[in-house]
Amino acid sequence: MLMSDETREKRERMRDLPGLRAIWNSGGSTFGSWTSVPSMMTAEATARAGFDYVCVDMQHGAIDYADAASMIPAIGFGGSRPIARAPWNEPGIIVPMVNTVAEAEAAVRACRYAPEGARSWGPTATQARTDRPYFEWVQDNVACIPMIETTQAIDNLDDILAVPGIDAVYVGPADLSITLGLGPGNHDESTLFTEALDTIAAACERAGVVSGIHATGALAADRLSRGFRMVTVGGDIQAMKSGLAAELDLARDERSSADGSMY
Repeated sequence: MLMSDETREKRERMRDLPGLRAIWNSGGSTFGSWTSVPSMMTAEATARAGFDYVCVDMQHGAIDYADAASMIPAIGFGGSRPIARAPWNEPGIIVPMVNTVAEAEAAVRACRYAPEGARSWGPTATQARTDRPYFEWVQDNVACIPMIETTQAIDNLDDILAVPGIDAVYVGPADLSITLGLGPGNHDESTLFTEALDTIAAACERAGVVSGIHATGALAADRLSRGFRMVTVGGDIQAMKSGLAAELDLARDERSSADGSMY
């Protein structure tokens, strides 16, 4: 089957898209979104919104390996950069609950080929997405991002950041807040919480490692001002819930205005 000019142009744009590491290395910041719904359609739609990256959440989302295999190329086709959060500290990209140097080293080994790591060779699908040899391409484009989401991880942070091969760390505010004794969620009203964020961002700055965090659009400016350069500002389920609720509220308001009744 012949490839259309439009499809050819889209593939060329995908291949020319600079990786996250290239953006960070040039001093840039990135905004992203999260996907929890196992659907290549929502993954592509999220990517087309214009985010710098879209994460496939295999830890807390309802996404398994088969889902991810279709969602990751859909994100690329939508014009964004796919990343994934692994279910646990096993081969993956965003690795949750990294609390010690040993766990950070395990995350790096899972992302890198020997001699830097222990990743197994087998780029069956990924080789088709770049004109460069995949073994060469992966050195510049695969980012290893351990999650810092406990007080234990903060206590060990300088040593974790010194592990070779870590490109960024990513703060999970809910789990961090729980270990701080605040309960899940963002707690910007708490000095304990904001000081923890500043401690992480400052340590990353000293180590030359990008700091990332789960946030919202409303919190983005604050997180950037604190030094975070990888900021997730939304997610598919949250966007669906808020968007649908807003449309329903509008419809009810319009109906009330039209018939003069409330219910």
